[in-house]
Amino acid sequence: MIFHDLFVLELANNHWGKLDRGLKIIDDFADVVAEHGVYASIKLQFRDVDSFIHPDYRDLEESRYIKKTQQTQLPWHALRQMVDRVRARGMLTMVTPFDETSVDKAVEFGVDILKIASSDVRDKSLLRRIAASGLPVIASSGGAALEHLDELVRYFAARGTPFALNHCVSIYPSDDSELELNQIDYLRARYPDVTIGLSTHEHRDWHDSILIAYGKGARTFERHIDIDHEDVAVSPYCTLPEQAATWFKAFKKAKEMCGGPPESKRHCPDKEVRYLDALVRGVYARRDLPAGHVLTDADVFLAVPLQKGQMSTREFLGGERLLRSVKASAPVAFEGVHGRFSNDHALGRLVADRGIDVTHAAEPPRLRLAS
Repeated sequence: MIFHDLFVLELANNHWGKLDRGLKIIDDFADVVAEHGVYASIKLQFRDVDSFIHPDYRDLEESRYIKKTQQTQLPWHALRQMVDRVRARGMLTMVTPFDETSVDKAVEFGVDILKIASSDVRDKSLLRRIAASGLPVIASSGGAALEHLDELVRYFAARGTPFALNHCVSIYPSDDSELELNQIDYLRARYPDVTIGLSTHEHRDWHDSILIAYGKGARTFERHIDIDHEDVAVSPYCTLPEQAATWFKAFKKAKEMCGGPPESKRHCPDKEVRYLDALVRGVYARRDLPAGHVLTDADVFLAVPLQKGQMSTREFLGGERLLRSVKASAPVAFEGVHGRFSNDHALGRLVADRGIDVTHAAEPPRLRLAS
C-alpha cells in the first residue's frame, strides 16, 4: 500500500547545486501538498559524481549530461539535509540512485523508496544493489522492450520486493499525442500483481491526463517539479507549485467520480433503490377473481403505482393460487397468494425494504404482510 495514490514530485537536479534553492523547492511544494491533503514524496537524484564520470572525460563539452551533472553536484551532507527536510515536512523520502554508492547513501540516510530510472532498467549491477537494500522500488518503463520489463518484474517479485511500475514516455517534453495512456491498461493486464503508475513529462496539461490515468487504474503519479526563482529558466516539462495544485484537484475529482474499488460490485444507496422501486409496476386483478383461482397472464394487468404489500412484476410468473378473492382493479397482495418465485434472495430484499415479512414454509412459500 505504500504506492497507493502516491504522488512522486521529482526535484531532480533543479536545485542546480545550491542547497538553499533545493530546500525552497521542498518547502514550496510541501505547502501545496499540505493544503490539498495528498499523499506525496519528493524525490532527489543521487550520483557519486567523482566516480560516476570517467576522469578522462570530465571536460567533454559535447556531452550535455556530463556537463549538467557536474554543474549541479551537491556534497553528500547537503543532500542529506534535503532528505531530512522532506521528512520533516511530512512527506516520504525518495531517491533515484544512478550508481551503487548512491544506493548505499540512500540507505544510510533512511530513504523510504528507491526509484529506477528508465535508462537503468537493464543495469544489472545497479539492480542487484537496489534489490539488496530491501527498500520498496518504483521503476519507469520509458523506452524499455517488453522482454526487459518482464525480466525486471520477475527479478523483484522473486525477491519479495514491494514494486511498482510506471508507464513512462521519455520524451522531454511530451505532447498529448505522445502520452500513450492506453499503456496503463496494457501494463495492468500484463502485471496484475504490480501497482501501475504514470510518470509523465508533458508540458501543457495538469488536469485531463490524470483524470484518464486514474480512471484506467494508475495509482502512483510522477512529475518533475521546479520553482520560478532567481531568474532560473524552468524546463517546459516541469511543474510549478500552482500547477501542482491543479494536478491534485484533478486527482481528487477523478477519485470522486470513479468511486469504490473496481474489484467488487458497488453498494447501491437507499435513495437509488427507492427511486427504482417507485418505477416498478404492481399486479392488479383484471376482473373479480375467486379464492383458489390459479393466476394467468390474462387474469391480471400490470401498472404503477406499486403499493405496499403488493406483488410486482419482479415476482409474478403466473401459476400462483389465490388464498382469498380479489376484486377487479384491486392489487394482488403477497398475503393472498401461494406460488413459486424465481429469485427468493431478490424477493427477500425487496419485501424487506417495504416492511413485508417473508416466511418460507412448505413448498410453495407462504408470503404474508408483517404486523
